[in-house]
Amino acid sequence: MRFGYFVPQGWRLDLVGIDPGDQWRVMRDLAQRADKGPWESIWVYDHFHTVPAPSEEATHEAWSLVSAFAAVTDRVRIGQMCTAMAYRNPAYLAKVAATADIISGGRIEMGIGGGWYEHEWRAYGYGFPSAGERLGRLDEGVQIFTQAWADGVATLDGKYYQVDGAICRPLPLQDGGIPLWIAGGGEKVTLKIAAKYAQYTNFDGTPEGFARKSEILRNHCAEVGTDFDAIVRSANYNVAIGRTEKEVQDRLEQLRSRLAPIVGAEKADGALNAFRGMPAVGTPEQIVENLTALKKQGLEYAIFYFPEAAYDTSGIELLEKEVLPHLA
Repeated sequence: MRFGYFVPQGWRLDLVGIDPGDQWRVMRDLAQRADKGPWESIWVYDHFHTVPAPSEEATHEAWSLVSAFAAVTDRVRIGQMCTAMAYRNPAYLAKVAATADIISGGRIEMGIGGGWYEHEWRAYGYGFPSAGERLGRLDEGVQIFTQAWADGVATLDGKYYQVDGAICRPLPLQDGGIPLWIAGGGEKVTLKIAAKYAQYTNFDGTPEGFARKSEILRNHCAEVGTDFDAIVRSANYNVAIGRTEKEVQDRLEQLRSRLAPIVGAEKADGALNAFRGMPAVGTPEQIVENLTALKKQGLEYAIFYFPEAAYDTSGIELLEKEVLPHLA
């Protein structure tokens, strides 16, 4: 199994209380920490407004961070899970990603999806198209990426995007272009797009959800003539780790205490539902057992989110020492 982690960027209210002038230092240090450790990759989210509710707390822009991390690290790969296709013209985004790949020396991953956060869509003037349109834009945008990165030029007269000889030079450094991670578990459309174009998928990481999405992806691969086994399946995991059950609960309570003053007790408690009972919440032994079972189901890549990382790296350290060696 391969491993990455999310660098806190504020979207999940994970830089609260840190002066904006100090936030880049915190993010940079965590990126450089990963660069020296057992991690293959670091990740950010592509969002503009915080969750579980919009607030005036910081949310740093994903692709600016990707380029910045590229300049201050040497080894670790750098991705976004995931970029919303319609937030940027895809020919422009292909160019942005190619430039970041040059800066990084060929270490960029392209996580891409249809987008979902209606509040920020409307606030930024993007409207909020139907799911069908958002996924149609995803499909056409990926076609533009693949042309731009393979040929240095893209032309498409699509339903949603029209580009005519859009030049993308220099090309990304990676042979064949930047790896594509199609993110999302939509069973009829998203997973079919993944079957057609993806080197990686990223979907539900619970045992039942992972098994179901994997089987649907397998069927789409058979339909479009893609080798299912050639696609690396990944999932994201919220982490609350402790040597004892009490330490785990203490971490969750610390998270609730940070969120509640900003979004209210009800939303803070709701945010914790994304942790309770999940595979990477528990003692090291419990997390190893959970992820070993998922590994047997075909999970090849786990991307971890530590909500306290900006303030306390002890959870990262415990996972590094007592979980990752059993799964690598």
